[in-house]
Amino acid sequence: MDKYNCYTPKEVHENMTKAAVTKASYSWDRMLILGIMAGLCIALGAEASNVAMHDISHVGLARLVAGCIFPVGLVSLVLAGGELFTGNALMLTGVVSRQITLKKMLRNWVIVYFANMIGAVFIAWMVSQTGQWNYTDGMLGAMTIKIAVGKVNLSPWTAFCSGIMCNVFVCLAVLMASAAKAIIGKIVAIFLPICAFVISGFEHCVANMYYIPAGMLAARNYDYVARAQELYGISEAQLSRLTVGHFLYDNLLFVTLGNIIGGGLFVGLMYYAAFVRKEKQK
Repeated sequence: MDKYNCYTPKEVHENMTKAAVTKASYSWDRMLILGIMAGLCIALGAEASNVAMHDISHVGLARLVAGCIFPVGLVSLVLAGGELFTGNALMLTGVVSRQITLKKMLRNWVIVYFANMIGAVFIAWMVSQTGQWNYTDGMLGAMTIKIAVGKVNLSPWTAFCSGIMCNVFVCLAVLMASAAKAIIGKIVAIFLPICAFVISGFEHCVANMYYIPAGMLAARNYDYVARAQELYGISEAQLSRLTVGHFLYDNLLFVTLGNIIGGGLFVGLMYYAAFVRKEKQK
């Protein structure tokens, strides 16, 4: 497929397994730095998309606008470099093909996961210091609270299934970007599935490492809380769930498990079985 300036699907999935070996061989400090940078990038995409959509009343239009802005995060980390936990769910193919050990994959996942969290939470705190949430008479602050409240009030099953659907899109974006040889091809390949996942409203664990801490910080401001109650009818009971415990257990745990299944099994292993394993058997 050289005339299209891209790799074939078979080459893409063979390279995916090779990439797992490379990622597993990184030193812990390199994983940490690249993981923090990935968390920063995803959080910046989330922050910018919130600003773009916060005063749009039509839900579909608001999500479309957010979907056009949010992909900047994944584009940035793919082109500049970064280790994203959700994309690294594809490393499961390296374990199945016996190119890396389960221990090495889990080492990567743990370091990258918490590094992503450091980067995303840092951006949430930085945004809280900029005064940005005062936009439109505090509406942006109110919407920041609303988003976080909605996420911590999901049922475990909803969070899990939404996490699966999200990472199908994200890992398809990663694979499609790796298929393209030109930068413009990578950008377009990332943009389309990520835009679709944001419009669909599915749950991404690293994005939630920004959204929920940002909502918790915004909820410390009485004016933002009052606006959230006025505009969105958020109750005190719902606000009371904006705690670290509810963030980690009621959302992040189940979304993370869903992201692993969606990216690792539904995308990574399915394509591995179709393109790589069959070739080895031949």
